[in-house]
Amino acid sequence: MREARSDSARDGEVGAPPISGSLGAVIGATVGKWRDAIARFLIRIGATPNVLTVAGCLLTAGAGVCLVMGAGHAAPWSSGRPPTITSWWPQAAALLLILAFAMDLLDGAVARVGGLSSRFGAVLDSSLDRFSDLFIFLGCAVNFAFHANMTYVVLSAAAAANAVLVSYVKARAENFVDDCGVGYWQRGERCGALLVGCCLGQVPAALWLLGTLPLLTVLRRIRHVRATLTDARPWEPSGLLRSIMAWRHPRGSLGYDLCAGLCLAFVIFGPHLWPGLYGQADPLGKILRQVMAI
Repeated sequence: MREARSDSARDGEVGAPPISGSLGAVIGATVGKWRDAIARFLIRIGATPNVLTVAGCLLTAGAGVCLVMGAGHAAPWSSGRPPTITSWWPQAAALLLILAFAMDLLDGAVARVGGLSSRFGAVLDSSLDRFSDLFIFLGCAVNFAFHANMTYVVLSAAAAANAVLVSYVKARAENFVDDCGVGYWQRGERCGALLVGCCLGQVPAALWLLGTLPLLTVLRRIRHVRATLTDARPWEPSGLLRSIMAWRHPRGSLGYDLCAGLCLAFVIFGPHLWPGLYGQADPLGKILRQVMAI
């Protein structure tokens, strides 16, 4: 039986091992050390993995409510810039998400360190992870629907679909292959982009990433499974092309760090370069209104 409890814990890296000394490897080692220490403390006070899992889902539901209230709002310190609506709602969502992500890290650690893994726990964790994804993106969709912004309603729906499909393809594929953890946009990467967007009041910029690029991970996983089941050698870039395609590098590698940095830079600096990423623009809605007026 697999010991890991959830898709977020099982979403592993296939390919080259992490490069020691890379930023991702250093951060991962540090987080792992503290995570396991906290897990041992939680075990001593009687915490169980399932309680942590449910607590994380409830915290994410609270974050979803905050996003209903202000997914399209910029941060209060953005006053004077293109955004016309500012509030602390995205930051409130960020605080709840940080706590929820902590629960998501700790439930698997408590299960592993305390020998408390169970089949039911694995199913519960994976199921509530999917509910958590839907709470977040449904909250975004409701907020933008209230403001009649078709572009971001569609992006929110696409982000929800991508989140479910990335995990579903992996779970389904691993009935037939040993590992299908390929692709950049695993749950940790999606959560990281969303969290940065909430902290900065730039959720719309994060939705552009989450509503589009994770589909590439879905397609890559499907292709990986097909190649594995047919004994075909999957295509892998080499030389300069491999260096350019940084999103194909495993977690902990320098290429992965570069890809993660570019994604975060888009969320952080994108709205300053194109104010439409603050969520005020509605290019899809504009196009649909023109088409319907014909």
